Amino acid sequence: MEKLNISHGKVSHLKRLSDENGIISALAFDQRGALKRLMAQYQEGEPSVAQMEELKVLVAEELTPHASSMLLDPEYGLPATKVLDKNAGLLLAYEKTGYDTSSTKRLPDCLNLWSAKRIKEQGADAVKFLLYYDVDSSDELNQEKQAYIERIGSECIAEDIPFFLEILAYHETNADTGSVEYAKVKPRKVIEAMKVFSHPRFNIDVLKVEVPVNVKYVEGFGDGEVVYTKAQAAAFFKEQDEATHLPYIYLSAGVSAKLFQETLVFAHESGARFNGVLCGRATWAGSVQAYIESGTDAAREWLRTTGFENIDELNKVLKETAVSWVDKVNLPFEDRQWLVRDF
Repeated sequence: MEKLNISHGKVSHLKRLSDENGIISALAFDQRGALKRLMAQYQEGEPSVAQMEELKVLVAEELTPHASSMLLDPEYGLPATKVLDKNAGLLLAYEKTGYDTSSTKRLPDCLNLWSAKRIKEQGADAVKFLLYYDVDSSDELNQEKQAYIERIGSECIAEDIPFFLEILAYHETNADTGSVEYAKVKPRKVIEAMKVFSHPRFNIDVLKVEVPVNVKYVEGFGDGEVVYTKAQAAAFFKEQDEATHLPYIYLSAGVSAKLFQETLVFAHESGARFNGVLCGRATWAGSVQAYIESGTDAAREWLRTTGFENIDELNKVLKETAVSWVDKVNLPFEDRQWLVRDF
């Protein structure tokens, strides 16, 4: 079985990002545009930089004792990087938030004032980059995107820091990713994109991916129209697992905590050997309303109760469903005597 070739330096960083079982149980809070929109639902006008920074600090303080690592952004998340639990690793996002809505191309774009070197200097254990990718776009457009990812992969090799690529599949001619029409083509778009970026030329260490189906259209999961039977959905999870030899983790895509946990159980039962999660809004979303309407103490209380329950339940599910990334890599000589318990 093909495995990822990886340096000792990158292995050391991946250990920092993982729990004692080699599973990545990461908290994602690199949202910027989406966070502004969420906060604006509960107040007049756009949230301030100070508000966004403070909420990220609150979440980091309260929840990183229960996560193996946290993903933040360099624009509003740097204060939060200073208050992570001592055992929590750090990922920093390298991409600009959002995309150009005047075009269907959704071209990738790095933060202008940042580089893999600067991200590492900030104390990060990994560079995370988000890419929108439609396998059915023109070859010229997709070659442009692939070349961009090659550059970041080369940067991460030079800095000896893990590269996490987050792939968000989309349809150039149908922006409604929640529609029945998109649900029918989503499995192929997600799986084929994973195949593309599993090639060694990109120097990617971990793929952060969507589940291959829209779960609300799976028989027995949603109340509306059924697009996939349970057997069909299970086959897509298995096909997704076979599409890559790289370690991969699931993103929560803004679904509820309960639905995300149920999805992970279904993925495991379907034969998906995923290596953890980067879970964002499914864990902390409710703290936004508490923070805006009632202040920091109320937000802390929400995070210590409901937020803790969300992440604690997720960790229990991961323990039963995810597998260690160690099994998917060729450990360098320095790490060959290393055991999971040595994390």
